[in-house]
Amino acid sequence: MAKTSLEADNPQGLGLFRLVTTVITLIIGGGVFTLAGDQASGGANGTAILTAWGISAIGVFCLVMTFFALSRLKPELRSGIYSYASAGFGEFLGFNSAWGYWISALLCTVSFSALLFGALAYFFPIFGDGHNLASIIGASVVIWFYAGLVARGIKEVSAVNAVITISKIVPILVAIVAIIFVGKFNPQIFMENLSTGADPTMNFFEQVQSAMMITIWVFVGIEGAVAISGRAKYTHDVGKATVIAFICVLSIYLMVSILSMGVMPLSELAQLQNPALAYVLAEAVGPWGATLINFGVSLSLIGAMLGYTVLASESPYEAAEGGVFIKAFTKTNKKGAPIVTLVVTNCIIEVFLISMLFESGGYQFFYTLSAGMILLPYLLSAAYFAKLTFTERDIFKGRLGGALGLWRVLAIVGVLYSFFLAFASGAVGLTLMSLLYLPGIPLYIIGKRQRGERYLESKVDKIVVAIIVIASVVSIVLLALGAVSI
Repeated sequence: MAKTSLEADNPQGLGLFRLVTTVITLIIGGGVFTLAGDQASGGANGTAILTAWGISAIGVFCLVMTFFALSRLKPELRSGIYSYASAGFGEFLGFNSAWGYWISALLCTVSFSALLFGALAYFFPIFGDGHNLASIIGASVVIWFYAGLVARGIKEVSAVNAVITISKIVPILVAIVAIIFVGKFNPQIFMENLSTGADPTMNFFEQVQSAMMITIWVFVGIEGAVAISGRAKYTHDVGKATVIAFICVLSIYLMVSILSMGVMPLSELAQLQNPALAYVLAEAVGPWGATLINFGVSLSLIGAMLGYTVLASESPYEAAEGGVFIKAFTKTNKKGAPIVTLVVTNCIIEVFLISMLFESGGYQFFYTLSAGMILLPYLLSAAYFAKLTFTERDIFKGRLGGALGLWRVLAIVGVLYSFFLAFASGAVGLTLMSLLYLPGIPLYIIGKRQRGERYLESKVDKIVVAIIVIASVVSIVLLALGAVSI
């Protein structure tokens, strides 16, 4: 018997409200607490920052709808978002998408470590700026402790997830409400910030470009928003929840960004320690504001790092199971945990943590890399969806509402936005990204040889290899000559 419109697809599933709150929790990360300072330190004025938000609002919305549509059109592709690249453009590009997603996830853990100990430094000054020796030791203890938990098969702890949600959302809402109702938002300061940036030598396009990577960083994880589609009570609520949650998250980010520019000049925001929102709130309401934000950030990141420990070990395991990573990555222990990828991932994270002792950027440096590495998976996903709108138009019938032309526009805009973000990452970003993709090539070849499979046969594969190798060689030369500095 067919279900009526009132019957639930999953009676025990989540209703619309709980779906919305779940998606909001998935998207909002640690970046919202550093927004104000990061955008100011990039040199952009207020107008350029708002322009960057406008572009990202459109671009990220198109990506969100892309992932939602693909989850409906291709539910059989369950090996992560990189499976879309394999389905659309072959295994080698699928491998590179998986590689980029993995490196992005582990770099995210590195950046979270710097932000966590930067916040803890408010209570324990020994941690300094969040990437000194004490911070590196502390971060190492955290990541290996979590590796031990995951190795024992502990993947989800509901109590931890509840703490993460509360510690993320409550301090942000308190900051927004406090700034508005305490009356510390100064329209004059805000208007001055619209035309005056931290770096007046930059032209407007350069200012927008500098703010773009920050806006994509705070949205990293949008692909996870559709992961809860199978937990919905009513299937038709998933699309609504995705859109409503996106609007709510964008509103929170905009309020934090705009309100901060009404409390302090951009030149002062640019000098704030991380998390910048703590010191903005302290300026508005006093020291308790900084205490609240730093405490909330610390709890949130301690929980988020557990989630990323799972993600960063599961993604290469799933890719290996799909035949695109080396066979060793498929090994699990008695508890079913992907022990090889867990150890390898943490060893790589450890190397990056140690490198923070010699790199002054810390949190900002590594989140820029993390956001940059995830651009290829986003780009290829959007490109695959665009391809479907032209080559498999029949699969849209009965699975997605709305005109095919609208979905085609969303897909194309998603592709263009991803390309623009790659350009916005700048010379240093592109240099480092090409170097990070280079080690993946021999790993792919080894994995294929282990399985007795042919590799790099198509012209597209050869072109991609050539681009990565040439870009890496040029990058090394530029670094050696000092033409590009990290």
